[in-house]
Amino acid sequence: MTNPHTIAVLGLGRMGDAIATRLTAQDWDVVGWTRSGRASGAVRTTGDPNEAVAKADLVVLALFDGPACRQVLDDVRDSLRADTIVLNTSTVAPAEASRLARRLGSSYVHAPVLGSVPAVAAGALQILAAGDQDGLDRVRAVLETLGTVRRVDDASTAAALKLIANNSLTGAILALRDSLRQADALGLARAQVLDVLELGQLGGLVARKRPFLVGESLTATAEFTVGALAKDMALLAAASDTPLRSAANLADTPASPEADIAVAATAPAVDDTVLEPLRAYIRGHATGDPAHFRDAFLPTAHIEGIRDGAFVSWPLDEYCALFQGRPASDEPTRSRRIDAIDVHGTVATATMTLLHGTDTFTDIFLLVRVDGCWRIANKAYHRRFEH
Repeated sequence: MTNPHTIAVLGLGRMGDAIATRLTAQDWDVVGWTRSGRASGAVRTTGDPNEAVAKADLVVLALFDGPACRQVLDDVRDSLRADTIVLNTSTVAPAEASRLARRLGSSYVHAPVLGSVPAVAAGALQILAAGDQDGLDRVRAVLETLGTVRRVDDASTAAALKLIANNSLTGAILALRDSLRQADALGLARAQVLDVLELGQLGGLVARKRPFLVGESLTATAEFTVGALAKDMALLAAASDTPLRSAANLADTPASPEADIAVAATAPAVDDTVLEPLRAYIRGHATGDPAHFRDAFLPTAHIEGIRDGAFVSWPLDEYCALFQGRPASDEPTRSRRIDAIDVHGTVATATMTLLHGTDTFTDIFLLVRVDGCWRIANKAYHRRFEH
């Protein structure tokens, strides 16, 4: 099949501009358009998307999300030629990709990409391409200018695989954040920690993102933003209808949505004031003194779980009455740890593991901030007995 002679790139953000620049440098005839009006100057641009697509054999979409894709396609619908191929590199929900494929039929190729701006410049993207064979043949030369093409059965699958790939990146960012928080708690020097992390499984990520991780990113350009990755995780959680903790963790990152994703790894640990009621709860178990539980819980709190095969829901006074003001006889062998805590404004959830002899308890807490102080509002527990 013949290759496209003129390419319109709609969307000149980080990735769109990089794609347009790469294609221009490889002698394709490229015209770009962006809603913001901002462009790097490396690509010929127009202020009218209809003008951009009117003579284009290929229209490349490099937009933020599905609604942006629909809006832009609606705007240029009357200017698209019947034989023009629409190549969508945007990250959208699987259902949105399916709708676009049905709307445009054989003229649509869905091709989300794995990799960021440096990979575009090097022609080293991994491209998940789905479409009719004729459409794929017509855009193959363009795609191979950008990277390696991996054929995928349909648009929905390509979109879903892209979200899964970004979820693995989110996991790496959050794993790096956990490592840095633990290192800070141990008083380790950040530079030394990063040197060692570069030797392990997170090494490539640490090496690429080091300026952001040491706070020297004033001259570094964000390649993939916190806002974009958080959007992708929200799309994945909605599409799978399955809990996705990383979506909430990214959404709560105290960083600008335009910051590089590495900044999410530098978010500080939760404030000690959130941990104090949990630590008071631990002291209560360690000492057997119920006064610590009264410090930890709100007076209205309930402690709930299965005890001796029956559900119990103790008010705080009944729970405190279980403790006699002295440590358990085997207290030296017991241990407790806070496993997780997530803060959402004035509420928080926490999980704790208690190893009490042959019993292992998993405690789930709901905390609230009242009058500037954190207290445990309720606790539910699971008891596992080791024979």
